[in-house]
Amino acid sequence: MTRTKDTNRSPHTGSYHGSFSWRLRRGLLWVLVITACLGAQEAQPSAAQPRVWLGIDMLELNHFKPLWGKRVGLLTHPAGVNRRGTSTITVLRRSPRVHLTALFGPEHGIYGDEKASTPVPDRIDKHTGLPVYSLYGKFRKPTPEMLRHIDLMVIDLQDIGVRSYTFVSCMRYTLEACFENGIEVMVLDRPNPLGGWKVDGPVLEENWMSYVGAFRVPYVHGFTIGELAIMAKKIPGWLKVSEAVRRRGRLKVVPMQGWKRDFIWTDTGLTWKPTSPYIPSFAAVMGYAMTGLGAQIGGFRHGIGSPYPFRLLSYPGKTPEQLKRVLQARNLPGLSYHITAYRTPKGDYQKGVYIGVQDWHRWRPTELSFHMMQLAAAWHKGNPFAKATDNTGNLFNKHVGASDWWYELLNYGDAARTKAFVDKWKRESQVFADRMQRFCIYP
Repeated sequence: MTRTKDTNRSPHTGSYHGSFSWRLRRGLLWVLVITACLGAQEAQPSAAQPRVWLGIDMLELNHFKPLWGKRVGLLTHPAGVNRRGTSTITVLRRSPRVHLTALFGPEHGIYGDEKASTPVPDRIDKHTGLPVYSLYGKFRKPTPEMLRHIDLMVIDLQDIGVRSYTFVSCMRYTLEACFENGIEVMVLDRPNPLGGWKVDGPVLEENWMSYVGAFRVPYVHGFTIGELAIMAKKIPGWLKVSEAVRRRGRLKVVPMQGWKRDFIWTDTGLTWKPTSPYIPSFAAVMGYAMTGLGAQIGGFRHGIGSPYPFRLLSYPGKTPEQLKRVLQARNLPGLSYHITAYRTPKGDYQKGVYIGVQDWHRWRPTELSFHMMQLAAAWHKGNPFAKATDNTGNLFNKHVGASDWWYELLNYGDAARTKAFVDKWKRESQVFADRMQRFCIYP
């Protein structure tokens, strides 16, 4: 299958291509899924329109019937839009049959303008007059008081397919709170921008579960947010609630129409809406998976503050030319490296090594990060992982999720067996994907 180009990347990079050797079976045996009949001519997408109908589009085509007569809460953010780019908040509010009573915001808030890792306060929304309850402030989990005036919680969040991105954690905590308080939940499904075949990196160990690791999945997990919700409802232990509460919990997933597991974002025809300040494009989504882990400890910078967030690498004391040569010598499959310059707001020129994806099929999203860690151990004055504080080390492990790799870095530094670990994680993530195939909605 020939891949479309990454339209938000360096002009030097190539196209994506490849086919995939494994397929997941469609599984909708137990989950209650809402579908809409698209028999009318006007409901069919034209060639000029996006190929994918999102969960919110399918709900609208069904005239919002599941919401009739209910007080509705909505957990969303700026990327929560329909296929035409209209906010889900607006879509629900303009229907006379929907009684929207409260809004809930994840990290970065409902308008996406709050800084990362910064608590967001509750407030009254100036556009709608509705209360906005922050789930990234004093509370991460909705309280009974927040839920007191709703009968059903709609969740419409665009995930990026990477475990440490916090919107899936926000969904998990919201599922738990709603199930505990007898509130029905509806998840409006959205594409995994990295597609449904790309599964990569360590599977999270239970002792490292946190808000940057809500579920025990590989770092790049290959599922939509709706499919993860299904797993959380179906599999004992995925939610931190009693078994009785989990079984009683009411979940409906509104699936997309037209999305397939071999679609990456550029196949959907949809316009990317920034999911957070540093994820303004699909190029940044790929970069987050590639370099996010590798820049936590050791000195690497990965382009935050540049026009190429998560894609432009630099290292103190190393020229871009030196860094490019070292990276190329690693022969990591699917990647290319290009020295790229940009002008800072002060007018200065900065340069770095832009990471391109030449071959989507061969690309292992997380592999580069672990080589970055090994290089940092070689270039830093003293092993930076052995020198890390307890808090820094714990945060690192919550993101990576693999204790054996941490001890490998502590004990061996630049001699860490990176390839052996990457190969091991590839096998383990594949086993996980095969085991979870029964929960997949899409072929």
